[in-house]
Amino acid sequence: MARLIASAIASLDGYTVDAAGSFDWAAPAEDLHRFVNDLERPIGTYLYGRRMYETMRFWGTQAATDDPSAVIREYAAVWQAADKVVYSSTLDEPSTPSTRIVRSFDAAEVRALVDAADRDVSVGGSTLAGEAMRAGLVDEIHLFAVPVVVGGGTAFFPVGLRMELELIATDRFADGAVHLHYRVMS
Repeated sequence: MARLIASAIASLDGYTVDAAGSFDWAAPAEDLHRFVNDLERPIGTYLYGRRMYETMRFWGTQAATDDPSAVIREYAAVWQAADKVVYSSTLDEPSTPSTRIVRSFDAAEVRALVDAADRDVSVGGSTLAGEAMRAGLVDEIHLFAVPVVVGGGTAFFPVGLRMELELIATDRFADGAVHLHYRVMS
Protein backbone atom coordinates (compact mmCIF):
# COMPACT_ATOMS: atom_id res chain seq x y z
CA MET A 1 0.00 0.00 0.00
CA ALA A 2 1.33 3.42 -0.96
CA ARG A 3 1.94 6.12 1.63
CA LEU A 4 1.46 9.87 1.43
CA ILE A 5 4.73 11.43 2.55
CA ALA A 6 5.21 15.11 3.40
CA SER A 7 8.78 16.31 3.21
CA ALA A 8 10.57 19.62 3.49
CA ILE A 9 13.89 21.27 4.05
CA ALA A 10 13.32 23.81 6.81
CA SER A 11 15.20 26.18 9.06
CA LEU A 12 15.72 25.05 12.64
CA ASP A 13 12.80 27.28 13.63
CA GLY A 14 10.53 25.48 11.15
CA TYR A 15 10.34 27.75 8.08
CA THR A 16 10.64 26.56 4.48
CA VAL A 17 11.22 30.10 3.18
CA ASP A 18 12.22 33.18 5.14
CA ALA A 19 10.22 36.40 5.51
CA ALA A 20 11.64 37.70 2.21
CA GLY A 21 10.55 34.53 0.39
CA SER A 22 14.11 33.26 0.04
CA PHE A 23 15.29 29.72 0.65
CA ASP A 24 18.88 30.10 -0.55
CA TRP A 25 19.95 29.08 2.97
CA ALA A 26 18.32 25.66 2.34
CA ALA A 27 20.53 24.45 -0.55
CA PRO A 28 21.55 20.93 0.47
CA ALA A 29 25.17 19.85 0.69
CA GLU A 30 26.15 16.93 -1.55
CA ASP A 31 25.76 14.22 1.13
CA LEU A 32 22.27 15.48 2.00
CA HIS A 33 21.33 15.76 -1.67
CA ARG A 34 22.46 12.17 -2.27
CA PHE A 35 20.35 11.06 0.71
CA VAL A 36 17.31 12.89 -0.71
CA ASN A 37 17.89 11.23 -4.09
CA ASP A 38 17.76 7.80 -2.44
CA LEU A 39 14.73 8.78 -0.38
CA GLU A 40 12.76 10.06 -3.38
CA ARG A 41 13.68 7.37 -5.89
CA PRO A 42 10.65 5.21 -4.88
CA ILE A 43 8.20 8.13 -5.22
CA GLY A 44 5.71 7.58 -8.04
CA THR A 45 3.83 10.87 -7.84
CA TYR A 46 4.61 14.35 -6.52
CA LEU A 47 1.75 16.58 -5.37
CA TYR A 48 2.63 20.27 -5.53
CA GLY A 49 1.04 23.64 -5.07
CA ARG A 50 1.76 26.18 -7.80
CA ARG A 51 4.70 27.90 -6.10
CA MET A 52 6.43 24.62 -5.27
CA TYR A 53 5.88 23.38 -8.81
CA GLU A 54 7.35 26.58 -10.24
CA THR A 55 10.43 26.00 -8.07
CA MET A 56 10.72 22.28 -8.82
CA ARG A 57 10.18 22.40 -12.57
CA PHE A 58 13.87 23.29 -12.93
CA TRP A 59 14.49 19.56 -12.49
CA GLY A 60 12.74 18.94 -15.80
CA THR A 61 15.09 21.21 -17.74
CA GLN A 62 18.06 20.37 -19.90
CA ALA A 63 20.22 22.45 -17.51
CA ALA A 64 19.50 19.98 -14.69
CA THR A 65 20.00 16.97 -16.96
CA ASP A 66 23.35 18.29 -18.23
CA ASP A 67 24.67 19.59 -14.88
CA PRO A 68 28.30 18.57 -14.26
CA SER A 69 27.41 17.28 -10.79
CA ALA A 70 26.36 13.61 -10.75
CA VAL A 71 24.09 14.15 -7.73
CA ILE A 72 22.19 16.91 -9.58
CA ARG A 73 21.80 14.81 -12.74
CA GLU A 74 20.63 11.88 -10.64
CA TYR A 75 17.94 13.96 -8.90
CA ALA A 76 16.80 15.33 -12.27
CA ALA A 77 16.30 11.74 -13.47
CA VAL A 78 14.39 10.83 -10.28
CA TRP A 79 12.14 13.87 -10.60
CA GLN A 80 11.50 13.39 -14.30
CA ALA A 81 10.54 9.73 -13.79
CA ALA A 82 7.68 10.58 -11.42
CA ASP A 83 4.21 11.87 -12.24
CA LYS A 84 3.34 15.35 -11.01
CA VAL A 85 -0.04 16.72 -9.91
CA VAL A 86 -0.12 20.50 -9.48
CA TYR A 87 -2.93 22.14 -7.52
CA SER A 88 -3.47 25.56 -9.02
CA SER A 89 -6.36 27.78 -9.95
CA THR A 90 -4.10 30.02 -12.05
CA LEU A 91 -1.91 27.74 -14.18
CA ASP A 92 -3.50 26.90 -17.52
CA GLU A 93 -1.23 24.04 -18.49
CA PRO A 94 1.88 22.31 -17.16
CA SER A 95 5.33 23.15 -18.49
CA THR A 96 6.82 19.72 -17.75
CA PRO A 97 6.00 16.20 -19.01
CA SER A 98 4.03 13.74 -16.87
CA THR A 99 2.27 16.65 -15.16
CA ARG A 100 -1.38 17.50 -14.80
CA ILE A 101 -3.10 20.54 -13.29
CA VAL A 102 -5.93 20.12 -10.78
CA ARG A 103 -7.91 23.25 -9.89
CA SER A 104 -8.43 22.58 -6.17
CA PHE A 105 -7.37 20.23 -3.40
CA ASP A 106 -9.96 17.56 -2.63
CA ALA A 107 -9.04 15.28 0.29
CA ALA A 108 -11.18 12.38 -0.95
CA GLU A 109 -9.55 12.54 -4.39
CA VAL A 110 -6.07 12.60 -2.87
CA ARG A 111 -6.91 9.64 -0.61
CA ALA A 112 -8.20 7.73 -3.65
CA LEU A 113 -5.04 8.58 -5.62
CA VAL A 114 -2.79 7.31 -2.79
CA ASP A 115 -4.92 4.19 -2.24
CA ALA A 116 -4.73 3.33 -5.96
CA ALA A 117 -0.98 4.02 -6.24
CA ASP A 118 1.56 1.24 -6.45
CA ARG A 119 4.36 3.62 -5.39
CA ASP A 120 4.51 6.21 -2.62
CA VAL A 121 3.14 9.71 -3.17
CA SER A 122 4.90 12.84 -1.91
CA VAL A 123 3.25 16.14 -1.05
CA GLY A 124 5.50 19.18 -1.26
CA GLY A 125 5.06 22.82 -0.43
CA SER A 126 4.00 24.07 2.98
CA THR A 127 0.49 25.17 2.01
CA LEU A 128 -0.49 22.00 0.19
CA ALA A 129 1.25 19.73 2.72
CA GLY A 130 -0.57 21.62 5.46
CA GLU A 131 -3.92 20.95 3.79
CA ALA A 132 -3.06 17.26 3.54
CA MET A 133 -1.97 17.21 7.20
CA ARG A 134 -5.18 18.93 8.34
CA ALA A 135 -7.22 16.41 6.33
CA GLY A 136 -5.43 13.53 8.09
CA LEU A 137 -3.97 12.19 4.83
CA VAL A 138 -0.25 12.28 5.62
CA ASP A 139 1.27 8.96 6.69
CA GLU A 140 4.90 9.98 7.16
CA ILE A 141 6.98 13.14 7.46
CA HIS A 142 10.57 13.71 6.39
CA LEU A 143 11.86 16.97 7.84
CA PHE A 144 15.37 18.16 7.02
CA ALA A 145 16.32 20.78 9.61
CA VAL A 146 19.22 22.94 8.46
CA PRO A 147 21.38 24.82 10.96
CA VAL A 148 19.97 28.30 10.47
CA VAL A 149 17.28 30.31 12.25
CA VAL A 150 15.44 32.70 9.92
CA GLY A 151 12.99 34.21 12.41
CA GLY A 152 9.88 34.10 10.21
CA GLY A 153 8.47 33.25 6.83
CA THR A 154 6.38 30.28 5.70
CA ALA A 155 6.13 27.60 8.35
CA PHE A 156 6.18 23.95 7.32
CA PHE A 157 3.53 22.95 9.87
CA PRO A 158 0.20 24.79 9.87
CA VAL A 159 -0.64 26.93 12.89
CA GLY A 160 -3.05 25.19 15.24
CA LEU A 161 -2.42 21.69 13.91
CA ARG A 162 -1.80 18.95 16.43
CA MET A 163 -0.39 15.61 15.28
CA GLU A 164 1.04 12.76 17.29
CA LEU A 165 4.23 11.50 15.68
CA GLU A 166 6.44 8.46 16.16
CA LEU A 167 10.14 8.97 15.43
CA ILE A 168 11.34 6.32 12.98
CA ALA A 169 14.87 7.50 12.18
CA THR A 170 17.34 10.35 12.36
CA ASP A 171 20.33 11.12 10.18
CA ARG A 172 23.01 13.79 10.53
CA PHE A 173 24.90 15.39 7.66
CA ALA A 174 28.32 17.03 7.36
CA ASP A 175 26.93 20.59 7.26
CA GLY A 176 24.97 20.07 10.50
CA ALA A 177 21.61 19.40 8.85
CA VAL A 178 19.48 16.71 10.49
CA HIS A 179 16.89 14.42 8.89
CA LEU A 180 13.92 13.55 11.10
CA HIS A 181 11.67 10.76 9.84
CA TYR A 182 8.30 10.42 11.56
CA ARG A 183 5.25 8.21 11.21
CA VAL A 184 1.95 10.01 11.80
CA MET A 185 0.01 8.22 14.51
CA SER A 186 -3.68 7.60 13.77
